Amino acid sequence: MQTIPIYQVDTFTTERFKGNPAAVCPLDAWLDDDTLLAIAAENNLSETAFYVRKEDHFEIRWFTPATEVDLCGHATLASAYVMTHFEPDVTASIALFSPRSGHLNVAVKDDVYSLDFPTDSLQEVALSEALLATTDKKPLRAFRGKTDYLLIFESQADIASMKPNLQTIAQLDARGLIVSSAGEQHDFVSRFFGPAVGVDEDPVCGSAHTTLIPYWAAALEKDQLRAYQLSKRGGELQLGLHAERVSIAGAAALYLKGEIYI
Repeated sequence: MQTIPIYQVDTFTTERFKGNPAAVCPLDAWLDDDTLLAIAAENNLSETAFYVRKEDHFEIRWFTPATEVDLCGHATLASAYVMTHFEPDVTASIALFSPRSGHLNVAVKDDVYSLDFPTDSLQEVALSEALLATTDKKPLRAFRGKTDYLLIFESQADIASMKPNLQTIAQLDARGLIVSSAGEQHDFVSRFFGPAVGVDEDPVCGSAHTTLIPYWAAALEKDQLRAYQLSKRGGELQLGLHAERVSIAGAAALYLKGEIYI
């Protein structure tokens, strides 16, 4: 029997039971993919991050209960929290490498973790019948990013009261659907639905903000933004646009530390 450390961290929040929970499992060496997916399914969180320490960086991968994904913001933030609190000699700058998304650095200052991620590229698309059927509200515009669709709506009230059609969203040719509007107390608000990858609604989706940041930076003509994800748990993000990179920053709170047996 093998034991593996496991941590559960609430991210994009300073309070437990808010923000987005992620599991983090440090490994001495990579396990086979079926075992990684089985652990993620057993954890039953929107994401479980696994990492292996290399000579000068950490290699990281992310799994939902259903599949491996290319990029995950909140589980990266959770991993950085674990690294700074439980790994030796990890301080204010963390070098990560993802086989699917390349180099992803994290800067830590005053208990805030700033993720350096690639900027998504957006293409405006027609409001097709399939997209119009994904929610009970009428969007103003639609965009396609690398992995997700983005729908823009008129008001924060639309986003807050929206009822998604998860079956229709699961049939899109995408990881998931981002819905967003200008915010009342923040620059913008959003929600994210990913039933096709086993996540009906993600409480705070960091990777979705690689799509949201370039849209709202252009729409609001500013490169520093404050955002709020309007899920039941909620989460606040500090965001920046830096040419072909974005920064996604937030705090975290440790909920659980233990061991799993495989």
